[in-house]
Amino acid sequence: MLASATEKHHYGISHNKMKEAERLFHGLIKTGDNTVNCASCHNTNYIDTLNWHPSAYEIAVSTANYDSSEFTNVLLDPFGSAVLEKSHANLQLTPEQVLLIKVYLTKLKDDGPIVKKRPTINKFLKLVLFALLMAVSIGAVLKSQRAAIKGIALLLLLTSLYFITELIVKEAIMLGRSPNYAPLQPVKFSHQVHAGENGTDCMYCHTGAEVSKSAGIPGLNVCLNCHILIREGRNSGKFEINKLHAALDSGHPIEWVRVHKLPDHVFFSHAQHVGVGKLDCAECHGAVNEMHVLKQQNTLSMGWCLDCHRAKKVDFLDNDYYQTFEEYHQAIAKGEIDSVIVDQIGGSDCMKCHY
Repeated sequence: MLASATEKHHYGISHNKMKEAERLFHGLIKTGDNTVNCASCHNTNYIDTLNWHPSAYEIAVSTANYDSSEFTNVLLDPFGSAVLEKSHANLQLTPEQVLLIKVYLTKLKDDGPIVKKRPTINKFLKLVLFALLMAVSIGAVLKSQRAAIKGIALLLLLTSLYFITELIVKEAIMLGRSPNYAPLQPVKFSHQVHAGENGTDCMYCHTGAEVSKSAGIPGLNVCLNCHILIREGRNSGKFEINKLHAALDSGHPIEWVRVHKLPDHVFFSHAQHVGVGKLDCAECHGAVNEMHVLKQQNTLSMGWCLDCHRAKKVDFLDNDYYQTFEEYHQAIAKGEIDSVIVDQIGGSDCMKCHY
């Protein structure tokens, strides 16, 4: 028995035992010949960086239906996963300690991952504070009879006006833009591993890039073309790949988080840029083959698009679509120009992208 009948129970054990379970998971209690800190690999708090190991919450969810024997085997006698076998090789736990960890994870599953909010200064609060400072400064300038006070108040007024203007202008410029946006995905998919180290072609997964408006997010069937056989990764073991098979068995698709998204009032076609324009994916998306966590590399702003349109040359001679631009063909034939850029054939016209 983990708790006496006189103690108040929580998840079948006493509050003191629950505290012991938490300390055990965080490596504050010696286990066997050494001390193992489970939380050093399996974070209990929500983190916004990539951790190849499953979080404690993910383990709690995936092992929720395991009985004590199955859970003990996962911890102490893992089989079939090289990553898990290596990381748990020297793990020593008593049956009571295994049960304590199982109960702690059950509580964590019910409570959810701990989210620690970082202290931030709200931009709206900044605006309000500077506005109040402006109001006080204006009052001092109008009412005070002393030149020194008026001078200080005027300086504060101009400073507040500068910061308010800067804040408004920056927010207006960044409206609808998300540079460096890098959300964590439901499956820890690495473009660096797949596109970089393994050399998987972008078009294999994003089949619509050359022929459709959208490049498309690959469906589960595309993933399973390889992972029906490849069941373990060298970084995350079997845990992440198992999510694919769990989704297949449940019939629920994996809900990927979209990273690159333009405003609704903007028309953009991958077929036009990739299929016809022959742009390389990296020109817009950055060095994706070097990213474990995919992020939005560029601003995707109108100015950024126009900079490209004003510099990018068009395949003018080999594409019959451009035969109607006789004036440019004649200029090329006479040697007056050697190429045509996107801007010259309407690449800067508003209605090309906004209609």
